[in-house]
Amino acid sequence: MRSQVRSDVLAHVSGNLKRLRLDAGLSQTALARASGISRRMIVAVEGGDANISLSSLDKLASAIGVGFVDLVRDPERGSHAAIQQVTWRGERPESQALLLASTPASSEVQMWAWTLGPGDRYDAEPDPEGWQEMLFVTGGVLTLELSGVSRDFPAGTFTVFNSSQPYAYLNLRDDILTFLRNVVS
Repeated sequence: MRSQVRSDVLAHVSGNLKRLRLDAGLSQTALARASGISRRMIVAVEGGDANISLSSLDKLASAIGVGFVDLVRDPERGSHAAIQQVTWRGERPESQALLLASTPASSEVQMWAWTLGPGDRYDAEPDPEGWQEMLFVTGGVLTLELSGVSRDFPAGTFTVFNSSQPYAYLNLRDDILTFLRNVVS
């Protein structure tokens, strides 16, 4: 997270994690037990010395009793309506996930703008039961893998799926892929 190339990815996580953990009255050891994330990883994230998966951030947020967005957003912004934080980068410079906004649902809704360069992919761990994703492809062709089965979605199409299963986003084409992603929990 400290490299210049990736300095914007999860830029606020270390400070937010420490502040929210302390506000919740949790030690690093207690948070590790509650989240299933190692204390070593928590120490590294709070120190700004580690990159952490999005699903691990979900686990930490849940253990603290806050939303995912509370860990990644700029604390100077009071609202979840305009987050605009890069939270993932792929191997290609064009590949990134930009969390645009979030709004309350039964738990939370997140809106993302994704870009994948040619040949890049994002592999996700299954979300908790009851979570859904809504994808709208704005450019290129998204190949979506759900539990090992692939299906293509060209620009202008969309899909909704239960994300409590293994899934991946792939760009198997030579052009840049762009799509909007809503996560509903």
